[in-house]
Amino acid sequence: MKRLILLLAAALPLLAASAPAPRIVYTKSFPKSVPAYVRIQVERSGDVTYQEAVDDDDPLKFTLSKSDTDMLFDLAQRLGNFTRPLESGLKVARMGDKTLRWEQGDDHHEVTFNYTIDPDGQAIADGFEKIVETEQDYIAVDRTVHFDQLGVNDALLQLETTWDNKRLVAPSQFYPLLNRIVKNESFLHMARERAAKLIEEFQAASASSPAKTGAPQ
Repeated sequence: MKRLILLLAAALPLLAASAPAPRIVYTKSFPKSVPAYVRIQVERSGDVTYQEAVDDDDPLKFTLSKSDTDMLFDLAQRLGNFTRPLESGLKVARMGDKTLRWEQGDDHHEVTFNYTIDPDGQAIADGFEKIVETEQDYIAVDRTVHFDQLGVNDALLQLETTWDNKRLVAPSQFYPLLNRIVKNESFLHMARERAAKLIEEFQAASASSPAKTGAPQ
């Protein structure tokens, strides 16, 4: 019996290592809003796939910091991996149908709600909304860099506002765009200065954080 217990104890780490990693998928449908639809898939590693259409074959991809990833998965665990209702049942305005889905191998759970009063439900929804706001800024900066050089400074100003309001996640994804702006004299001088300032602030925050947000590219 003792030998059997020892064998089981030795096997547990191997079983845990072979278990499929979980992921969280967040979708939101809110017609006539911008964006009208989002799908965000977060792997336990922190890798994120962001889509604004069901058939989007070229999604944005980036990596969350360990702290942001841990926060989302900790909240999911506190919510029973989405095995219980979150809808408040209160008569409130439509805020978009939000679905949280837990996937781990054959284990799937999901919950859909318009509005929740559950603190953990509110927190995880806000975490995903930060991702949406960040990617909206990324799309705006990327578009102006390629197609509207005069609009770059306004896009950077919005990015700066998101950062100042502590709503920006994974700032390292912006480094290639910001470096391109800094190094290209065809952009307005104020835009190049703002881009350089943002790089410095992102680097300083990364250096002071135990969970690094990434290195410039």
